[in-house]
Amino acid sequence: MLKNYFKIAWRNLGRNLSFSVINILGLSIGMASALLILLWIQNEVSYDRFHEKDNRLYRINNRDKFDGELHAWESTPKVLAGTLKREYPEVEDAARISDVSFLVIQGEKRLNMSGYFTDPGFFNLFSFPLVAGKPDALNAPNHIVLTQKSAQKLFGDQNAIGKTVTLDSTARFTVAGVLKDLPNNTRFDFEYLLPWSYMKKLGWDDEYWGNNTVSTFVLLKPGISQASFDVKIKNTTIRHNPTSAGAPVTTQIFTQLYRDTWLYSKSEKGQYVGGRVERVRLFSVIAAFILLIACINFMNLSTARSEKRAKEVGVRKVVGAPKSTLIIQFITESILLSLFAGILAVIIVSLCLPAFNDLVGKRLFIPFANPLYWLFGLGFVAFTGILAGSYPALYLSSFRPVKVLKGTYKAAKALVTPRKFLVVLQFTFAVTLVVCTLIVVRQINYAQSRDTGYNKDHLIYVGLQGDILKHFEAIKNELLSNGDALGVAKSMSPMTQRYSDGWGYSWKGSTAAEKKVDFVRMAADNNFIKTMNLKLVQGRDIDIKNYPTDSTAVLLNETAVNIMHLKNPLGQTIMEDKTPWHVVGVVKDFIYESPYQKVQQMMIFGPKSWFTVMHIRLNPNRPVQQSLDNIGKIFQRYNPKYPFEYKFVDEQYARKFEDEKRIGTLAGLFAGLTIFLSCLGIFGLAAYMAENRIKEVGVRKVLGASVGHITALLSVDFLKLIAIAIIIASPIAWWAMYTWLQTYDYRISINIWVFVVAGLGAVGIALFTVGFQAFRAAIAKPIKSLRSE
Repeated sequence: MLKNYFKIAWRNLGRNLSFSVINILGLSIGMASALLILLWIQNEVSYDRFHEKDNRLYRINNRDKFDGELHAWESTPKVLAGTLKREYPEVEDAARISDVSFLVIQGEKRLNMSGYFTDPGFFNLFSFPLVAGKPDALNAPNHIVLTQKSAQKLFGDQNAIGKTVTLDSTARFTVAGVLKDLPNNTRFDFEYLLPWSYMKKLGWDDEYWGNNTVSTFVLLKPGISQASFDVKIKNTTIRHNPTSAGAPVTTQIFTQLYRDTWLYSKSEKGQYVGGRVERVRLFSVIAAFILLIACINFMNLSTARSEKRAKEVGVRKVVGAPKSTLIIQFITESILLSLFAGILAVIIVSLCLPAFNDLVGKRLFIPFANPLYWLFGLGFVAFTGILAGSYPALYLSSFRPVKVLKGTYKAAKALVTPRKFLVVLQFTFAVTLVVCTLIVVRQINYAQSRDTGYNKDHLIYVGLQGDILKHFEAIKNELLSNGDALGVAKSMSPMTQRYSDGWGYSWKGSTAAEKKVDFVRMAADNNFIKTMNLKLVQGRDIDIKNYPTDSTAVLLNETAVNIMHLKNPLGQTIMEDKTPWHVVGVVKDFIYESPYQKVQQMMIFGPKSWFTVMHIRLNPNRPVQQSLDNIGKIFQRYNPKYPFEYKFVDEQYARKFEDEKRIGTLAGLFAGLTIFLSCLGIFGLAAYMAENRIKEVGVRKVLGASVGHITALLSVDFLKLIAIAIIIASPIAWWAMYTWLQTYDYRISINIWVFVVAGLGAVGIALFTVGFQAFRAAIAKPIKSLRSE
């Protein structure tokens, strides 16, 4: 029986080739789009869920109230991990992680590489397999663990175990382990691991509870409740550090399952309740609707051809075929067609995957060697076939043979309502996506056009490695004297990235509550304002040469002045614990972090603070590459052991828009696909409509109807459906985008022209698609359609 079903299905597919091609093409594109999205979703939801003990592995977070709102953050004090392990028997092990970057030297190779300081318990907590070495590799103070990729960079194909590397030209380390390269679904990103004991040796470790600079992880013993453990540990910081800067400490700690940290990274009211998971949900809906639209095409075309299958159904029922047999027959045809579409979809995905990976910034792949993938693939094909064929099967199998065989069956009246609903549903989703894409693009352009408050063009920064700080003045003088640079200044961090923030400050007239105002921290030396082209509102720049006391000078931005309620900020003293800082100037607000959010209150401290980078303002009147070559030679002369590496500030600033651009591009891509699939469906419907009304067209032409009149007559029903879809889609798209825009402080307003453009675009594309078939029917010679009358 099953063989007979497939034989009949195969004959029907071949007998209606154009119908089959349209259906297979529509389904394959829909399935390919859904598969690409599902690969991305699978990668997102699997982040750091491969660790063997992930159900007991937690990250420790802080929670405190600032500016009247409860906030959570993941950085913690260095002393916390040891305290938890020592004081709470529920903790099986703990480990800290601190980012670090060193020049790694092996023979003639000198590479700037990034890694982590961590504790020996790292390998007990996390399941990163070693391809060489033992899990106790980090127990010795002079050991280093490399990834396979970094070992290849340093040693080529040689066995790296037992060989030595030098860090920053001073410390020698023995390779005690080689890790398998990190998977593409982990938030960890390192090239080597170093023991925490080396951090202590460098003097970078501390036991200050107010210095939140590292990530802390704990492995709880089996059977320990997260809720009960959180209750026990929440006041750990307060117990060990009850006051800070004369004010009571109120910072609490809490745990979060590490496997959830990737998806749930957005803090609301002191909890991690959202983040990337919202994007996963969004694209899950998009994948479902794209697949649904492809299935709707199948339903529409199958029901549109009902007259051609009506007599077949009537005869089958007369000879005794039950309804269930007919349903199975039609479902079989649908699954067979879905199988062909699935094969084509896999080919499409394989061809498009490299470009899609570039678009989403991932390394996705089709796991052909995984049996579960094939099982999922077959289930996906069967599900699509059943979904697409369910309505046509139920509808076609319900024909009454008496009416069908008498010729009194009229499909048009019976089918108009389902087809209208399905076409409206298709275009509602398509128009919604188009509107969302337009608004996302406008929001990105709006943020990109925002005044940064400084000139980011021709501005580079260099890390203060090796002897750069020692020879800073000499390097600076040469850069300025040869004309390749117009300004040089040290700073705590790049202009596009925050390294520090803090609270506990007091000033004349400040209240106890204002000690909980969190300020962004920056540090600078001479000529900072000139080098960055900041706008000075009051006072002057920090100038240690002419004003020796400027080692404790501080600049405020406008937001800080307003928050602190300073009417005359110049000369005011700001206390940081026991250190007095005196205000010498006020700068206009500039964008330091997200261009979508409001500028936060900022303090720019003088040279008594610490520095990590040097900013260089290039001479715009000289070729950039020539200036960089000259600057590189100067750095090589003063800092010969280190490569000259730099970054452009404008390029780093542009990276702040990558996530939104990616969302906009993906939304635009899938909006285009939904429009294409929807038009493919109505193209087929229009073709069958023209075929079914060919005699009517012939009669109208004989009676004098013009080509334009007939084309409009055949197109108007479809245009009405598109108009209804636009009316339904507009409030849905408005609500979705209004909700999305509320996450940004700096945002556009939603204008009505966006809906008009999207609507006219949908109407235009649909009109072209339907009008083409209608025009063909209108220009056909009536004698061909009427000669059988």
